[in-house]
Amino acid sequence: MSNNNIRKNLIASAIVGAFMFGGVATATTLAEVTNTGVQAAKASAASQEKINNIYDQSQELLAEYRSLVEQTENLKVYNDHVNTLVNDQNASLASLDKQIGTIEGTKQGIVPLMYKMVDTLEAFIKADMPIDITKRLERIQRLRDVLGNSNVNTSEMYRLVIEAYQIEKDLGTAMVTYTDKLAVDGTDISVNYVYVGRVALLAQTLDDKRAWMWNKTAAKWDELGPEFLESTKLAIRVAGKQAAPELLKLPVLAAE
Repeated sequence: MSNNNIRKNLIASAIVGAFMFGGVATATTLAEVTNTGVQAAKASAASQEKINNIYDQSQELLAEYRSLVEQTENLKVYNDHVNTLVNDQNASLASLDKQIGTIEGTKQGIVPLMYKMVDTLEAFIKADMPIDITKRLERIQRLRDVLGNSNVNTSEMYRLVIEAYQIEKDLGTAMVTYTDKLAVDGTDISVNYVYVGRVALLAQTLDDKRAWMWNKTAAKWDELGPEFLESTKLAIRVAGKQAAPELLKLPVLAAE
């Protein structure tokens, strides 16, 4: 082989080698660039995901903050409301304490008054016509028992005393009959009583054969004549709602 041919071959080999070397270098650079881009994209995606997570967390924190602010405002309003109620209750308690003090003072005055009222009522009953005297005096005793009972409050005691007075007042306009004992000549006999208010108080035996009238002036029973037996019997029937009301002929003491 001539020198020229050898030189050509060397040049050609050098060129081919150069192209081959250049091709390898180019391929290596593209791979690195591609890999770098992929890594950058992954890093960017990861960063974006972190940003998204941080944003979501910030939104949750913001919502939680707003909720807490709203709860705080609600609690403030509620606390103001409770404070108003407490102040009102304290004022009510102070008023009640003052009223209780007044009530205690009133009770100290009304309790002695009730005892005097019961004593006065008992004296009146004993001085009055003996209308259902046993029941009326038993009522007085019940009042005394109530006044000494710690389980009965003062207002109830007072109500019962006033009720007893009202019953005595009603006797003045009532017409009532009842059966009880009457002492006649030292012997107790059963009779029918009838009273027309405090105008007349009469008694008649159960067989209607004898009758008596209470003499307020002499404070004793006077026996009536036969002419009053039928009228007394009729008065008993009318008071017992066994006969229609009509004009009655009854003995009455003249006013002095």
